[in-house]
Amino acid sequence: MALPPKATFPLSLFLLLPLLLLSLVLATTTQQEEFSEELLLKPLPDRKILAHFHFQNEAPLDADSFARHHHLFPKSISQLVQKFHVKSMELSFTQGRWNYERWGGFDPISSHNAKPPGVELWAVFDVPPHQVDASWKNLTHSLSGLFCASINFLESSTTYSAPEWAFQSALGSLRYGTLPREAVCTENLTPWLKLLPCRDKAGLSSLMDRPSIYRSFYHSQRLHLTMSSAPSDGSRSGIILEQTLTVVLQPNDQNADMDHVSKAKIQPSWSLSSIFGRKISGRCVLAKLSNVYLHADKGLVAQLENLHKNTAQSANNDTGPEDYRVNVGFKLSVTPKRVHTELGKDSSILYEYPIKDYKDTEQFDLGLSWEHPIVWSSPHAPFYASRFLMGSGNERGAIAISLKSTEMTQGLVTNNIEERCKLQVNVLQVVPWYVKVYYHTLQLLVDERPRVLTDFVERMRVSPSEDKVSPGMMELVLQFPCEMKSAVLSIEFDKGFLHIDEYPPDANQGFDIPSAIISFPDFNAGLQFFDKSQSKSPLLSKLQEKSPVLSYTEVLLVPLTTPDFSMPYNVITITCTVFALYFGSLVNVLRRRVGEEERLLKNKDASKAVFLRRVLTKLSAKLRGRPLESTTSPSSSSSSSSSSFVSPKLILRVLLVAGIAIAWQCYSQ
Repeated sequence: MALPPKATFPLSLFLLLPLLLLSLVLATTTQQEEFSEELLLKPLPDRKILAHFHFQNEAPLDADSFARHHHLFPKSISQLVQKFHVKSMELSFTQGRWNYERWGGFDPISSHNAKPPGVELWAVFDVPPHQVDASWKNLTHSLSGLFCASINFLESSTTYSAPEWAFQSALGSLRYGTLPREAVCTENLTPWLKLLPCRDKAGLSSLMDRPSIYRSFYHSQRLHLTMSSAPSDGSRSGIILEQTLTVVLQPNDQNADMDHVSKAKIQPSWSLSSIFGRKISGRCVLAKLSNVYLHADKGLVAQLENLHKNTAQSANNDTGPEDYRVNVGFKLSVTPKRVHTELGKDSSILYEYPIKDYKDTEQFDLGLSWEHPIVWSSPHAPFYASRFLMGSGNERGAIAISLKSTEMTQGLVTNNIEERCKLQVNVLQVVPWYVKVYYHTLQLLVDERPRVLTDFVERMRVSPSEDKVSPGMMELVLQFPCEMKSAVLSIEFDKGFLHIDEYPPDANQGFDIPSAIISFPDFNAGLQFFDKSQSKSPLLSKLQEKSPVLSYTEVLLVPLTTPDFSMPYNVITITCTVFALYFGSLVNVLRRRVGEEERLLKNKDASKAVFLRRVLTKLSAKLRGRPLESTTSPSSSSSSSSSSFVSPKLILRVLLVAGIAIAWQCYSQ
């Protein structure tokens, strides 16, 4: 008879207790980590579309988080922060250049995500000053392996600098470096996507079609890392990882039924499927927030309002929110859930589409069709900043930074007629060590007239370059009057010489001078919206963040004196050819003399034998009293050998040499 299992229930409960505790710990950890995905679409004035992907991942950073497994946050990034004591960091891979004149420069997207071509990296470390350089070198090597790029080239002291106040104020623990010639490809995008919880398999990241991204006019993938502390006690800190991808695309013209004149005036209609070739099949299940936004900037909204006043069709459009009804300039394929309006008179509009409202079987495909031709301009920074080279030749030249006023400065002049207003402009310029900059030659032209530097320069910090050790750096704080039309900063330099081992493979293409950074600290690029939603959007918080307006200049290409890299090859080939001809001829001559001497010795032996035979024949004939019999064969053989040895060519050479010797003897006497 079997006994009842009395101890089975307590034993099973004891075995399940660790699993229950582990599940509670994992649930607590999962609640602390948050991930959100958002997409911002914005029509541009030059018939292009701006697509801005924004992913944010937050995780607590405890004492044991270095070895703890993360559910949403990438573990490689948390280990990198812990090991190298990174306080904040930003890494960007960019192809193309942001067009500040057409796409604007006075909005959060252009100030935060318009980056210089190539690779840009800056980091702030929470270490003593003497350990900053070592932490920077280790960080560059780790990021190079993580993103399959040549970021490790930034470890050299000749490629990075330490700005103090013109770029980011970090009290000496900031390091900044760029690689303008770094190529951006899918090898950099794939590791970047692997940091996302859903990668590119689900959610908004599934729109990232590789051909669509890399045939765009401009694309920049960015990774921004910051450390934050809790506002309550400040003891527990966390990591905020922002991953953004900014793409400027040219949509396919879907207005096929219009004539050529109408196409030239009206903006091209587009949809998500026409731009990226895909639709959104649903949100990432691990994302707390998944939204799509359509942004109409101030210039476009102003033109829509003017069109609304002059058009009577707005009465028929009575669907959707109130702010959505007044729009008669374009038609949206999907009605927005919310409409955010910016505060102020000249305000922009933001349409919100939550992806969680769409089921898995229903695909989201936002489309925009223009009803009327509209021309507008994006808001610009106070000055257009550009940079160019002056001079010619491979010995010396000059760098010039040009600033031209925009409509914003003209508005400041009209609003401040009685008060004399000034605009602050910060300039950061880093040059390689082989460009010998003479900082005492700095000149300033204001409205095409030379001016004294002390009247406009408020602060200036110069770090001269050291050969093969560190680059040159110049930080300027300038104060310009609001009524200024243009200003040009110029500085002269000499072109240095490099060792032959220091030239890159494409040295004849030229050498790059990184982009100069122009910032306007008196102006903030943040947008202020009416908060109609209870959920906090990281993208909306980023758009409303007050940050100084920032712009980058062009990358300059400086031709340096380069050696003839084909000369060693030419010398080697000519030397080898001469030696081959010399030794070949010498060996041939030596071998030919040995053969002639051998033939001569054989002929001498043969003649001696013939002579002895003749003597013996004559002697035997006399003794016998018989007549001498002539032997033709030896004589014929000797004559033939002598005739073969003494040839007409040899006689001609001997006579020629003898004639030359006699003539030289007569000439010398």
